[in-house]
Amino acid sequence: MTVLPAVARHLTAAGTRVYTVPLRAFPHFQANAFLVVQGELAAPSYAALVDMGSAHEDSLSDLQVGLAHLRSEYGEAWSWDTLNRLIVTHPHPDHVGGLPAVRALTPAPVAAHIWAVPALEQPESRGAAWQVQVEGHLRWAGIPTESSYAERLRRRAHHLMLPSPVAVQTPLQDGDVLDGVFQVIHTPGHDGAQVCLRVDDLLLSADHLLPHNSPPLMPERSQRGAGLGNYLASLDRIEALDGVEVALGGHGGPMSDWRERIRDLRARYGDKLAAVQAAAQQPVTIHDLLLMLYPDLRPVQAILLLDQTAALAKYLGQTGGLKETQRADGAALFQTQS
Repeated sequence: MTVLPAVARHLTAAGTRVYTVPLRAFPHFQANAFLVVQGELAAPSYAALVDMGSAHEDSLSDLQVGLAHLRSEYGEAWSWDTLNRLIVTHPHPDHVGGLPAVRALTPAPVAAHIWAVPALEQPESRGAAWQVQVEGHLRWAGIPTESSYAERLRRRAHHLMLPSPVAVQTPLQDGDVLDGVFQVIHTPGHDGAQVCLRVDDLLLSADHLLPHNSPPLMPERSQRGAGLGNYLASLDRIEALDGVEVALGGHGGPMSDWRERIRDLRARYGDKLAAVQAAAQQPVTIHDLLLMLYPDLRPVQAILLLDQTAALAKYLGQTGGLKETQRADGAALFQTQS
């Protein structure tokens, strides 16, 4: 049985209480939800739930148990009836799949980046668009149409971000101040519609900045705002923030050394880019690169590393590190510039 970390409380310089609620988004995969509260313990003046886990039954159960713990352990008198806001950091199933179930418990209005609205309000239409795009993506990446990779990508295209539509009452944009509490920072890269949220001297960094992992990336051609170039630019924007003492990511624990984490991520991506350039001495497809870079690839890693390889190669093609040409069958070919 998975043992979750304990619910943790963080107090900002201005007295806002931010609770990290770990949950099992999927079996053997954890994520964080956050309850942000202002006012007296016995009578909060404001409470917002940031992210709400997946549609998996364990996820909702863990969320309910964790939030109940805030009442019993900390005396936090929040309730579903008086919750002021639901906030989506980005429309991925481990963070937003539980939104329909949570929305049924509370009248709190939903806020998400304006680019996320179609995925939340029309998940079936979003899924249908992915299904149309997948065959073109297979050709571009040079993936054999009958391979296991092609089968997994087609299967993924049929997965919905959330099981039923939910209306978004407050579309967010970069620079907004939501409810007088959250500074909204648009951080595309991992997802084009991702936002980080600053609360006083604390940053809710979503999946943009994580304590142990670099977030999965897709090439920008797959999604508006995706890709390594957008991700690195968003890291620059976060690093420029003054007065942030701690960052809380969508997975894992707190980061008091979050600037050092940014430096580590830049170095890590530098190494990955160098490896792609070294592998592309002759014209190669994304599929070729994947097999060259990861000869011992495990199936569970395959699709995420395929996405990452495409993002790295596309970034190098855009920045001059690789030359991108096209094969007769439509596959992109990448080669180190002479």
